[in-house]
Amino acid sequence: MKVSAEEVKKIALLSRLEIKEDRVEAVQQQLSDILSYMELIEQADISEVEPTAHAVSMSNVMRDDVPQESLPNEDALRNAPEAEGGYFKVPKVIQE
Repeated sequence: MKVSAEEVKKIALLSRLEIKEDRVEAVQQQLSDILSYMELIEQADISEVEPTAHAVSMSNVMRDDVPQESLPNEDALRNAPEAEGGYFKVPKVIQE
């Protein structure tokens, strides 16, 4: 499918892109090539292809959510650089 220079300029305007006058011909050729390829893809027989949401099958790989005993606070704080009052102590961060 051939795209005209006027169509390239209109597409650029609608998409808020600045295409310099010396680049219009190159963009025109690129868009024409893309649309020609899309026409080629439309010819593919997909009548027996099942619609999918993803290109590859996806499955949940997370473990089951099973209630269990929590990690004791002392064990959680054992490798902390600093702890205070049973909590992790971190540097004060204030953005100015």
